[in-house]
Amino acid sequence: MSMRPYNFAAGPATLPESVLQRAADEMLNWHGSGMSVMEMTHRGAVYLGLFEKVMADFRRLLNLPAQYKILFMQGGATAQNALIPMNLMGVNRKVDYVNTGHWSTKSVNEARQYGDVHVAATAELSGTVSDTFPFTTIPDYAQWRVRPDASYLHICGNETIGGVEFWKWPDMKALGAPDVPLIVDMSSHILSRPIDVTQFAMAYGGAQKNLGISGLTFVILDEHLIRDRVKAPIAGCPSVFDYRKVLDNDSMFNTPPTYAIYMTGLVLEWIEAQGGAQAMGRLNEEKARLLYGALDQSGFYQTRVEKSVRSFMNVPFYLPDDRLYEPFLKGAQARGLLNLKGHKAVGGLRASLYNAMPLAGVQALVAWLAEFEKEHA
Repeated sequence: MSMRPYNFAAGPATLPESVLQRAADEMLNWHGSGMSVMEMTHRGAVYLGLFEKVMADFRRLLNLPAQYKILFMQGGATAQNALIPMNLMGVNRKVDYVNTGHWSTKSVNEARQYGDVHVAATAELSGTVSDTFPFTTIPDYAQWRVRPDASYLHICGNETIGGVEFWKWPDMKALGAPDVPLIVDMSSHILSRPIDVTQFAMAYGGAQKNLGISGLTFVILDEHLIRDRVKAPIAGCPSVFDYRKVLDNDSMFNTPPTYAIYMTGLVLEWIEAQGGAQAMGRLNEEKARLLYGALDQSGFYQTRVEKSVRSFMNVPFYLPDDRLYEPFLKGAQARGLLNLKGHKAVGGLRASLYNAMPLAGVQALVAWLAEFEKEHA
């Protein structure tokens, strides 16, 4: 393998080099078929065999029971902000959300177009800090006010921009809403550690962070949610976005993102070869602790997220002087440390440590942090 730069982008994100090499090797002729996967009809026997293996591998790595189904869709997690209320808000159109950052806010605003949205809890700060970095924690569960007749409660499991991650999942019974389904945006930490997805009625996300390339959206749901609880979407929901129709047609109601599904299959095989979600969890913890340790020991760099809810996937941090960002990023790029600029919404710097980021990449970043601090502190 050649020495590649370390890509800390938040998504589309770094992929294992072995996966990229295999995709290159198979580009013109997949397994003797004489075709590239890009050229295959999604209804042909060759592609259907590939598709079914991807589904089976994903189910196995997630340890899903039979009543949980996987849908492969398009539009990313952002499209799901509309499709979830369309499909699941039911006749009373009452839905609850917890706001822990940028993506939660987008989910709330989108859902408001379709029904009665109640923010059951928010972590948004008031005052001067909120001007640049308004979300730094997860509200204590004692502060949550979930309506017991809500059609669902939605949370974002990991906020890629703010760097806030749930480490303890809400107990709906303890929140006084035992019958309210819990829905989780898991775009950025699916299979990053062992997570029992059956704690949720639904989990969803884009594939381009831990599972592959952009273009594929996964929806994992308890079939009871769309067969018994809410049997039909709201009026006006396009049929191609009706979860029931997508499920009835095995995610092929329309042409699926065939090549993105193939790439996810390669990544799933790579994850399994590493040891599955448990091995990913150990590696991701080691990477995150190394980087946070370096930042915490420094009097130069600033982190703002409460330590108990720090994300292991996305680590935002700041420099003491805005004039230092340009030389920091220029020096990082010269050392093969790419895409460390923070999101425009909050500025600063951000390192994304998804599954495919090797430990050596974080070690190289930590070395650059020390070098830059010594030069500019």
